[in-house]
Amino acid sequence: MKAASGTNMDPNSKRYIYRVNKEENRKEMKHVKIDESTVIVNDNKTKKNKKNKVDLPKKKYYRQRAHSNPFSDHQLEYPLCPDDMDWGKLYPAFRDETTGQMTKEVTIADIGCGFGGLMIDLSPAFPEQLILGMEIRVQVTNYVEDRIIALRSNYAKEQTYQNINVLRGNAMKFLPNFFHKSQLSKMFFCFPDPHFKQRKHKARIVTNTLLSEYAYVLKEGGIIYTITDVEDLHDWMVKHLTEHPLFERLNKEWEAQDECVRIMTNATEEGKKVSRKQGSKFIACFRRLPDPEII
Repeated sequence: MKAASGTNMDPNSKRYIYRVNKEENRKEMKHVKIDESTVIVNDNKTKKNKKNKVDLPKKKYYRQRAHSNPFSDHQLEYPLCPDDMDWGKLYPAFRDETTGQMTKEVTIADIGCGFGGLMIDLSPAFPEQLILGMEIRVQVTNYVEDRIIALRSNYAKEQTYQNINVLRGNAMKFLPNFFHKSQLSKMFFCFPDPHFKQRKHKARIVTNTLLSEYAYVLKEGGIIYTITDVEDLHDWMVKHLTEHPLFERLNKEWEAQDECVRIMTNATEEGKKVSRKQGSKFIACFRRLPDPEII
């Protein structure tokens, strides 16, 4: 139970016991197609079947640093190429039971998804699209996995939240390993690490080099959504996206009418924290332009 225990955690502590129990449940349920047959259990007292309600995870048991160094060696697992990725493990409800092939592919990505609030609000708004969160922090990823398992279990009859999942990954290094060219229609960058010190700016999630990778996996007409409460970071992202030849900024009128902007503004845990403190939220959205013709 190394992943659950931590290096210096008391095995008799509530946090240790909680993490061990959640890890056991996660191993059993994370790749399972959850439906009513999965969550119905027999009550020995009444001799009747009842629905086994799963409690949502508690953040206090998933302590983790606010940010993580993307250049560190995080011992991540990733496919050599997109064709090697087994998406059926993350979205078992969308795997054809006869052929074993996926019936849909991921089209929406939340980069640095945090505690998963955006994905959970996007799920019912886009029920026919697969939504993936990428998060580099171990315990935060575990929290989102447990949250999705609980939601899928508690809404098994409705079969909701089957179209979202999370994986632990570093989008700054391995994004093309997961996605084919022009696969994505939407990418979200919500309250990313501002890396305030100038020598740390190279670690920001939006740079010239990274934008070319985002343009590669984003289809023509696809949208990059950004939101932050740090005006300097907002200006940085706008500058780099504006200067890139494959992106154009969408105006405020477009933002005001877009459902994803509305959801993004209020869905994330960080966004809710900013609202409670009555802080500012800076939004910018960019459309992926067609590749230039080579003459």
